[in-house]
Amino acid sequence: MRWKMVLSWMRLLLVQASWNYERMVGVGVAFASEPMLRGLPGGKKGERYRQAVGRAAQYFNAHPYLTGLAVGALARAEYENVPPEKMHRLRTALTGPLGSLGDKLVWVGVLPMAAGVGLLISVAVSPVVGVVSFLVLYNGVHLALRCWGLWAGWHGGIRVAEKLSAPVFKLGLRVVGPLAALSLGLALPTVIAWLARDYDWGGSVGVGIVALVGVAFARWIWPTLGGMRFGLLVVALAAAAGWV
Repeated sequence: MRWKMVLSWMRLLLVQASWNYERMVGVGVAFASEPMLRGLPGGKKGERYRQAVGRAAQYFNAHPYLTGLAVGALARAEYENVPPEKMHRLRTALTGPLGSLGDKLVWVGVLPMAAGVGLLISVAVSPVVGVVSFLVLYNGVHLALRCWGLWAGWHGGIRVAEKLSAPVFKLGLRVVGPLAALSLGLALPTVIAWLARDYDWGGSVGVGIVALVGVAFARWIWPTLGGMRFGLLVVALAAAAGWV
């Protein structure tokens, strides 16, 4: 089973590639579960294997980094002959908590925190080291979450919900938000000062005006424009003005 779990973990890296409006990441769950289901009685040609893969491909939606928790738990439930209706209730019960926990822990916490650390290191050391630091920190956490999720799901089985109340998650949710705010709070003024170091007084005023216009567009004039589109538009206009 160990090597089958390793293969399932590798397949979890592709779970988002299966996303669709009908089943969300359900097909990805089945793809990741398949190696672990090969050991069911009858093997790949057996009826239990075919039924298990079919059940695994049903609707499921959760944070991609914690989907392994459901993959491991549902695979274990198949080996323990848990009734299909009970497995369906488990899938439904895991959808909300796994999505909410992943969003708060990763998108609101780890990602901005890693970005802030990467920006600070880019200014203090070099941009290359900053990018590498961001990638190492962010991917270290996200790959660890995938490993833990699959392991905890397999060992928790139908009682996998208990794993979500682990002290490490409570501590992480309490700490990661303030750390993200601290890192970005330090990084943004540092990076702005670093980028504006070669501007004269007039250039600094121009940058400030562009920033204020961007805020006005985003808040009152054209909220759907978005910061990325506004930035690209300003860059295009600046390039055209420079060419003229």
